[in-house]
Amino acid sequence: MHPGVHARETPDKPALILASSGETLSYRELDERANRLAQLMWKRGLRPGDHVAVFMENQLRYLEVYWAAIRSGLYLTTVNRYLTGEEAAYIIDDCEARVLVTSAALAEPALALISGIPRCETRLMVDAEVPGYERYEAALASHSAAPLAKRPRGASMLYSSGTTGRPKGIKRPLSGAMIDDPDPALGFFQALFGVAQDTVYLSPAPMYHSAPLAFSTLVQALGGTVVMMEKFDALATLRALERYRCTEAQFVPTMFSRMLKLPEAERTRYDASSLRSAIHAAAPCPERVKQQMIDWWGPILVEYYGGTEFNGLTFLTSEEWLAHRGSVGRAVYGKLHICDEVGDELPTGETGLVYFELEKMPFAYHNDPQKTKDAQHPSHPNWSALGDVGYLDDDGFLYLTDRKSYMIISGGVNIYPAEIENILVTHPKVGDVAVFGVPNEEFGEEVKAVVQPLDGFESSPALEQEILDFAREHLAHYKCPRSVDFLAELPRLPTGKLYKRLLRDRYWGKHDSRIV
Repeated sequence: MHPGVHARETPDKPALILASSGETLSYRELDERANRLAQLMWKRGLRPGDHVAVFMENQLRYLEVYWAAIRSGLYLTTVNRYLTGEEAAYIIDDCEARVLVTSAALAEPALALISGIPRCETRLMVDAEVPGYERYEAALASHSAAPLAKRPRGASMLYSSGTTGRPKGIKRPLSGAMIDDPDPALGFFQALFGVAQDTVYLSPAPMYHSAPLAFSTLVQALGGTVVMMEKFDALATLRALERYRCTEAQFVPTMFSRMLKLPEAERTRYDASSLRSAIHAAAPCPERVKQQMIDWWGPILVEYYGGTEFNGLTFLTSEEWLAHRGSVGRAVYGKLHICDEVGDELPTGETGLVYFELEKMPFAYHNDPQKTKDAQHPSHPNWSALGDVGYLDDDGFLYLTDRKSYMIISGGVNIYPAEIENILVTHPKVGDVAVFGVPNEEFGEEVKAVVQPLDGFESSPALEQEILDFAREHLAHYKCPRSVDFLAELPRLPTGKLYKRLLRDRYWGKHDSRIV
């Protein structure tokens, strides 16, 4: 199933609606526009296994780029729209994208990145004519709306952190199937989340994230309607749920918190009774917040735990959560194992590194065989871990307690300390630096930097502000530390390895779990 099927059967049905304006893209329009872009890429020499990148805000053009790639046997890489030109260029070049689609809204970073992507010969910009880019609409207009003669199924290759702090692509082998061949994954997710042709799915998160992209395109594959918010706003979310009679929606816990903090009159003003399920993931949800959401919307919350690597998946309903508070569910894809530091399996109730077992390793990190190896169990190469620590109860429910990798999850967004450290240490007054997450009631975590000033410089509020300004100059805003603390010397082992746990525990010492 894919939009081409629904373009024939329900051509005028909305495939995508912009929540704020009500602007609509029908299945006929989605299919034709995706076909034109696919034809353009074929004419420009792209073949199965080649790469396409999209660097764009949430808008109507976004998912047609996805379907053009996926129905051409190509890899699609979505690039965080909040990255600087330098950061975006690294990803676009590293994934070896031959086509980049961006937009007028991102014209400034899009211009800045051109010199960093010499291998990307086709650059298209939506809604603007900018030097170095072809206008997207004009480029598509000269190509046929007919589907390609052969349409092998492509895949996404999204990015996560690398061992050096640089992001790394999560690459899965192409299946070799055609887009019209049965897709077992569709049936699996349809059964698990109840998505169907009558689904109206509200997506309030950025499309460059794996979950919004995967769920939105799943809904379109099955013939439902996606309601896309340009950005999350608590009141606008409730308004959209009522206006479009949404049946499914997906959130991160921070979104729940912001909706719960609305004045009672505003929270109860809108009717959300059309919702059949409110899906959440990406970060652990505080028990108090989840209980309040169940009290408000009823037992329609469903939760899953997994990564972009899709090396396994857990799932639980509201009823299961009420009986196993704090759990992220039982395995529904892959078998769970909890292991100690040397890889020995631990008994029920004991805390260790969380592994999923599949028949074979499902992914590799692009251009980083060491990171791929590090994700695998030392004795079982088909067991893989995302770096999370937790335990299983007697009923097989998983509870997460820590993150081995020190990855920060702030408002559902993954932030990687090594990348920030590698920037801050270049400041001329910074001798050493450690970056990690500290508790934040609303976002779960926020970014903290602890700096050892270079010899000859003293810690001060002025130096803190100088470092914060330096971070904002070189990093996307969401990665920047909220504050800087100073130490005369950071704790490093004789090997030179930073003993970050000693620093982090100062801020998390009053919490039973390292996960808020």
